[in-house]
Amino acid sequence: MAEEQRVFGVADYVVFSLILAVSAAIGIFYACWGNKQKTTGEFLMGGRDMQIVPVAISILVSFMSAILILGTPAEMYSEGTEYFVYLFGLMAAIVIAAVLYVPLLYPLKFTSSFEYLEKRFDSRAAKLTGTCIMIIQQVLYMGIASFAPSTALEAVTGFPTWATIITVGLVSTFYTSLGGMKAVVWTDVFQSVVMLAGLLAIVIQGSIVVGGMGEVWRINEEWGRINFFNFDPDPTVRHSFWSLVIGGMIGWTATYGVNQASVQRYCALPTLQKAKLSVMLNVIGVIILLTIVCLAGIIIFAYYAKKGCDPLSAKYVTNSNQLIPYFVMEVLGYPGLPGLFISCLFSGALSTMSSCLNALAAVCWEDFLKPVLGERLTEGQKTLVTKLLVLFFGGAGIGMSFMAMNLGGTVLQASLSFTGAASGPLLGMFALGAFFPWANWIGAVVGGILGLAFPLWISIGAYTVVGAPTGLDYPTYNCSVPNTTDSMTTTMSSIMTTGPVEYTGINALYTVSYLWYPAIGAATVIIVGLIVSAITGMNRLGDVDTKYLVPFFDRLFCCLPGPISRCLRCNQEFRDPEEIASEKDEEIVIPASGDLVSSSGKEKLPLNGSGHMPVYGLSYKENNENKTGFINPAADVFNDQKQQNGTKF
Repeated sequence: MAEEQRVFGVADYVVFSLILAVSAAIGIFYACWGNKQKTTGEFLMGGRDMQIVPVAISILVSFMSAILILGTPAEMYSEGTEYFVYLFGLMAAIVIAAVLYVPLLYPLKFTSSFEYLEKRFDSRAAKLTGTCIMIIQQVLYMGIASFAPSTALEAVTGFPTWATIITVGLVSTFYTSLGGMKAVVWTDVFQSVVMLAGLLAIVIQGSIVVGGMGEVWRINEEWGRINFFNFDPDPTVRHSFWSLVIGGMIGWTATYGVNQASVQRYCALPTLQKAKLSVMLNVIGVIILLTIVCLAGIIIFAYYAKKGCDPLSAKYVTNSNQLIPYFVMEVLGYPGLPGLFISCLFSGALSTMSSCLNALAAVCWEDFLKPVLGERLTEGQKTLVTKLLVLFFGGAGIGMSFMAMNLGGTVLQASLSFTGAASGPLLGMFALGAFFPWANWIGAVVGGILGLAFPLWISIGAYTVVGAPTGLDYPTYNCSVPNTTDSMTTTMSSIMTTGPVEYTGINALYTVSYLWYPAIGAATVIIVGLIVSAITGMNRLGDVDTKYLVPFFDRLFCCLPGPISRCLRCNQEFRDPEEIASEKDEEIVIPASGDLVSSSGKEKLPLNGSGHMPVYGLSYKENNENKTGFINPAADVFNDQKQQNGTKF
């Protein structure tokens, strides 16, 4: 079987260019429509009046990137169908996020999810610990999201790596900086349609060529690839039922529940119920998307099994991530269809990068710049600063992609390890604050740092050990002699071995499945955080406002008897999240006499001491006659001692 050179045609470039142009046009539209992104609230949060379905789709495609489109079919092709069980962990994570974390974070109406850490632990240091982890993680991930598909595309289509990186970076930065949250969400909706169309084209045409889904299933079963359940409890097994479901659930709970990109989207909806529904709708989305990409993997294997030649064994491709674009260029030979698939990949990369840019701009402004510049700038100047932040991080993402390209596989692997290892400690910090009222800010900071360091150490060490082979066979009986002058290159390579390798001592720790890294990170934060809190002085019950806590058992087991429920929540009373979310700031006026007068009912509220003393929970501006401001009924006025102590560092 000889390999043929496959290139893009004119129709492919037309389809590809059209899809990029539409993405850019959406950004221009929202820059010139409605409020024209003139305020930070409009630019970063879409005015908090977004619609459910677009937000749900945006959350979905923000995390279902080009890496998923390339990597999942490659996994099914190489390792069999067991990976499909991952779907159950993903679905459980979405439900947990909607039940536990959305009712916690939505009512607080924060722009940055890490503002929660500052309020809960009464510590700016706790917030900045989480923010710094997130910024580094997201910049690295942007680089990977652009770089990972670019090498595969260049290898099989001749599309240059540098062109992919620059195109993704510039287009996503352009429409995000112009149109803000609304542009990102609606571009995600458009790109999701492109992604779905591209994947369906592969599945439909591929199954027709093979001879139907029944034939696809028969061939995979014949080659020993239909195997869904491996209940081996060994944590060093790369994929088992436990690691795929439990490990995957913990990792994706972090993504859907506390990741800034997700929080920013569901908090852009007008009500708590809509926010919860937007997250729950992702159950339908992940079922559709993951099922399609998994089907693509077994269809590709069946196709090459019938041809009798595995492209990997024949060296037609040098990495399994190149399989799906190679298959597309061979089977979808109709004008425009390869262009549709490339657009599908680019849409995955664009949606991920634009979401990262929007999230990074939000946390950098809210957590670093707003406390310093917030009172000095006009609203228009604040919005300009956030747009400049998008441009800055867009450049950083492009630069990170070129660093990964130039410095080779080791840096890429370390970057992938970091992004996986960072989600666990972030979840751990939020869980420590929400479920353990005794934990203090010192425990959160120390636990967060160690919770990042431990799984990161394991994940980097994992690249010093050699994995065991799968033992699955590949069709090679009809392959020609590989072309030794093949110029196809990639910086990502697979390590193959001739037999199982036994590791002892510290090396055995490095063999733990990558799916357990988030669980290891989260558990480290919680355990270390509670121990450090006990040593440095735990909070007492009542020290933390219950709106920053989650009644864990009440949420998960709503039918528990009253006495048991009260005991499990330590006799604390929790307000309904709907009540907290529905609270609005009340405008008040402070005349020169010093009395507070509310706008609703004009009730006078006397101040303690001088009329010029600031009131906790009240923000106001003063002129020569009056002070006009807003009372926030959800402010932490219950703890006077904490107000006097101020924020801890």
